Amino acid sequence: MTTQTSTPAPAATGETGEHAAPERVRPPRATRPNGQWKVDGTAPLNHNEVFKQEAAPLGVRERIETTYARDGFDSIADDDLHGRFRWWGLYTQRKPGIDGGRTATLEPHELEDRYFMLRVRSDGQVLDPAALRVLGGISADFARGSADITDRQNIQYHWIEIESMPEIWRRLDAVGLETTTACGDSPRGFLGSPVAGIAADEIIDPTPVILEIKRRYIGDPELANLPRKFKTAITGHPSLDVVHEINDISLVGVIHPELGPGYDLWVGGALSTTPRLGERLGVFVTEDQAPDVWHGVIRIFRDYGYRRLRNKARLKFLLADWGTERFRDVLETEYLGYRLPDGPPPAPATRPGDHVGVHEQKDGRYYVGAAPVVGRVGGHTLTGLADLVERVGADGARLTAHQKVVVLGVPADRVDELLDGLEPLGLTARPSLFRRSTIACTGIEFCKLAIVDTKDTAARVITELEERLGDVTGRLERPIELNVNGCPNSCARIQTADIGLKGQIITVDGEQMPGFQVHLGGGLVGAGRDAGELGRTVRGLKVPAAEVGDYVERVVRRYDAEHTADETFAQWAHRADEEALR
Repeated sequence: MTTQTSTPAPAATGETGEHAAPERVRPPRATRPNGQWKVDGTAPLNHNEVFKQEAAPLGVRERIETTYARDGFDSIADDDLHGRFRWWGLYTQRKPGIDGGRTATLEPHELEDRYFMLRVRSDGQVLDPAALRVLGGISADFARGSADITDRQNIQYHWIEIESMPEIWRRLDAVGLETTTACGDSPRGFLGSPVAGIAADEIIDPTPVILEIKRRYIGDPELANLPRKFKTAITGHPSLDVVHEINDISLVGVIHPELGPGYDLWVGGALSTTPRLGERLGVFVTEDQAPDVWHGVIRIFRDYGYRRLRNKARLKFLLADWGTERFRDVLETEYLGYRLPDGPPPAPATRPGDHVGVHEQKDGRYYVGAAPVVGRVGGHTLTGLADLVERVGADGARLTAHQKVVVLGVPADRVDELLDGLEPLGLTARPSLFRRSTIACTGIEFCKLAIVDTKDTAARVITELEERLGDVTGRLERPIELNVNGCPNSCARIQTADIGLKGQIITVDGEQMPGFQVHLGGGLVGAGRDAGELGRTVRGLKVPAAEVGDYVERVVRRYDAEHTADETFAQWAHRADEEALR
């Protein structure tokens, strides 16, 4: 570190030169450790690191099953309740009736209810009728009918009581589902291509890689104490259907000119309050190498990730400091023991990755992508979907990274029956433009971090736009993504949407009210976009929650009137004058 010096003080007599007072030198500042295990040692630097070392987070399941489920909510130890429970997919949910203006002023125990959100990971697997019925039954029996498809391909419940967890786990275990490390500083649920193994245009089927990584490493205590969450995405489909640029690690199907099908490796993507898109390391990974490469990247994060400050602990911060060249070298030399060949990048997507609509499979059957309203499904929908899948002779369903569901293996002569059967369940394979392209996070209804309502706001806006923009949507060649988030943390990917809404309390004419900051023109690699880009914000642009429909209608009509031929909404939004975006 460069030694800093003070300005020389003049001599007491006013003389200069050799008779001046000696220069006072400040001692070098001590370098504060970042909590990198391989650099600073494993001594914990904050309470979060302390509780993870005091008792293995995965060990809390036994206490839930043998003690807390028997003795009730009041028996739960604090570090289990607010810490280790997350490793099994459990968070306390928000107490009803607390407005968003108090989110930042109340302590966690003042915000939380005695009920839990429970997250079930699907990891891109096929949910057969038995699994769908279990998911629907849990909703009906333990979650007051609630169930949401998240943009991480999870099923998320609310109103769960701790007493119910042993029976919930028993039911999930019976159909091969789990909540293991669905939350916490751990390897979270994987995003996998919803059309893995069936799409006619698939480059490589990621299913074997996902299953092998899960078999080896999910539930491994050696990977249960990471600096923060670790998100994975794996796809072999050319639609790039797993939002690969915003994951800690992504394996994206490509064809090497000499080695054939395999994967392009991306690392270090994440959004939240400091968004950063992932970067290619430029290597080619074979199917056989993929589990070891995944294991190498997550151990780099475990060993070198920053643990002192939680808001600087994601892998993206390490990558920003190291750069891709050093990251690749450490991966190859310290963790793999061999060099990976250079490889090609994925080609730009030629169609949307939500898979909505009817598509032919490589075996002559069909897969059908259907949209609920902003991911809301519930027990009735899940159980009804199980019955419908069974009735038409389909294989099952997968969830998507866009809060949609894809029914797989539908016989050609039963497609129309399936399409008709989806509608009464609140699903449609023929959605309006905005029903298809709108996602929303949990929001203030259940989330302790949220400031505004999201799900109901988004549902209302979809209805308004369907009524108001019918004359425009028929002319639009591509969907316009509308992502609605209840706080700055971007669970609904606000910075990578055409129109992203970040919830906050705003002031209009001296009155405080729920509203949104607007992000415009973001997006990930996909149809019409060769590279990911974060949205722009317009100075002073805040929209009251009650006026979101008005705002979106206004800006979409301006785009419709002003854009040039083949110009996407995002391209127009980045070049438009600020006044056109208000």
